[in-house]
Amino acid sequence: MIEIKALSPKVPLMLTDVPALAPAVQPERHNAAIIIFAAWNFAVKPIAIFRHAPHEGPGHFATFCDAHGLPWKMLCIDANDPVPTSPEAYSGLVFMGGPMSVNDDLPWIASTLALIRAAAAAGIPVLGHCLGGQLMARALGGSVGRNPIKEIGWGMVQVLESPVARDWFGAAKAFESFHWHGETFALPPGAERILESAHCANQAFALGPHLALQCHVEMTEAMIQSWCSAGTEEIAAAIASPAVQTPRQMQALNAANLPAMRAVAEQLYGRWARGLQR
Repeated sequence: MIEIKALSPKVPLMLTDVPALAPAVQPERHNAAIIIFAAWNFAVKPIAIFRHAPHEGPGHFATFCDAHGLPWKMLCIDANDPVPTSPEAYSGLVFMGGPMSVNDDLPWIASTLALIRAAAAAGIPVLGHCLGGQLMARALGGSVGRNPIKEIGWGMVQVLESPVARDWFGAAKAFESFHWHGETFALPPGAERILESAHCANQAFALGPHLALQCHVEMTEAMIQSWCSAGTEEIAAAIASPAVQTPRQMQALNAANLPAMRAVAEQLYGRWARGLQR
């Protein structure tokens, strides 16, 4: 058996993954069992990551991509980068968070919703974080409205007991996730709810290869510090909510909560990446 090891990107690659290469690869006459490629012998489409606010970047998702050799391209909607008219140039689409509402009258929302619908129709996987999950819900036939209370800071989420939830979350049953939202999504037709919290019933849904998250599993310590600095007024205005923490409370919990959430993020991103198109 011949194994292809890709050195760049660092993703395990077997002949069955790339049928077009199989006929061209023949065993060496000196019985070598491994053929090493210094780079992909075919074009790999990048993942498109959509940023909607300067301080709400890809966080741990970018770390995951770099660690696994997955190429990605940032599209900065906050800096007036245009929304692509087609998803075909990308292996997957990832939408990050933002302080705006999907119900706002912003010039890029309609084109973003159209792009998500086109990706779903083409089988190109879509991943959304918070605002990104709400954009997915709205594009795919759901709605977005006010959550009963604001969630800002660390809070426990529970994985639902279903085959679909297990497929995405693996062995995880509950974990402390990071939150920063005042709105939430209703599920679009055909989607399955797979995560919940005491203050928000719809913390995540799956629909085929697509994953929408209300919570922020992408967070890093630096991002939490930045958000706390940028969101002082919002935190102060909502501090009466039982699901809102002070910046000091949030950051005091980082060391205890970030490693476990990062492990869940790795599981989710790995499962989502299985659907990437080459």
